[in-house]
Amino acid sequence: MGKTSIARELGRRLCGENWQFIFIDVEEAATVEDVIALFASGMRKVVPLGARWKKLLGHAWTTYIEEVELYDFSVRFRAQVHSGNWKTIGQELIGFGAQHDQPVLLVIDEVPVFLQRLLRHQDGIEQVDGFLSWLRSTVQQVPRDSLSLMVTGSIGLMPVVSRLGMPDRVNYLYPYRLGPWDRATSIECFNSLARSESIHVEPGVAQAAYDRLGIGIPYHVQLFFARIADHARVQDRHMVTVADVETVYRQQLLGPEGQSGLLHYETRLHQVLDEDVDYAIAMTILAETARRDEFAGASRQQVVARFSKLVSDANERVDTILNILEHDGYLEHNVDRRLFFFPSRWLGDYWRIRYSATRSLHTG
Repeated sequence: MGKTSIARELGRRLCGENWQFIFIDVEEAATVEDVIALFASGMRKVVPLGARWKKLLGHAWTTYIEEVELYDFSVRFRAQVHSGNWKTIGQELIGFGAQHDQPVLLVIDEVPVFLQRLLRHQDGIEQVDGFLSWLRSTVQQVPRDSLSLMVTGSIGLMPVVSRLGMPDRVNYLYPYRLGPWDRATSIECFNSLARSESIHVEPGVAQAAYDRLGIGIPYHVQLFFARIADHARVQDRHMVTVADVETVYRQQLLGPEGQSGLLHYETRLHQVLDEDVDYAIAMTILAETARRDEFAGASRQQVVARFSKLVSDANERVDTILNILEHDGYLEHNVDRRLFFFPSRWLGDYWRIRYSATRSLHTG
């Protein structure tokens, strides 16, 4: 959480240092051709329509679109892109950015989600391979000081390509994971928000809020503060107490409104694990971890035994899914104790409440 805000802030700061910033969100793209059209809309920001565009589109069509709105431009450009020319057009577009008189930061947001959508096509694996190979080859051909590429995603890129057996398609990218805030930063954020809202907090409130969350995910810290501030206003108070933290956590963060804010964790997981069996394994692991506060050897064996009745490679699938759950922040691995657990207490409590009616895999 927060990757898009950070990418946009980075772009804003770089623009102050004589860079150009192009942000392309491909989350809703259904085809590679859609992505190329989005590239065109982004590049139009730094490369005015002219001779280079005419090379791609033809003089008459370029003249026609010079005055159209950006949305109409994207639609009309998309109509010109097809399976036979997208690689050439895409390469030209990235080349446009690389030839700009200022260095360009190109951010492509939600690439893993787009790749998952490509996989739904009949030849999905081939399309993913073709797109990633093309992007790697094209970017590696431009001078490094002219265009910098940042690929971002709310789900991990490496787990997606690793499952497909093509991790080398992204080996030119340097992985950078946005971790949570530490305790001190989370507490300072909470107190800073309180000062900006003119809300007084008694000593220990920010610490109690962090301990309740268990981890400093920026959005969660800000959301918890907002709920606590609303609670104080409803009570017509300007002072927040430590007792308020527990009340708001139980009644609001774990209530219907708070739980709806965590539903995206399930949606995001389904985007990564679009095969029904894999998704069922992941949900079973998370439910069992929530019930028992850990996922260790005995639970793992039970999961493997249950799903071995459905698939022959249940053992390998469980290992892969545990890696994904760890990589994407659902679970954390305690290597010394050989178990997994929820680093976010809020997420663990949410899963515990949501799946409390389901039967545990084993007792004891």
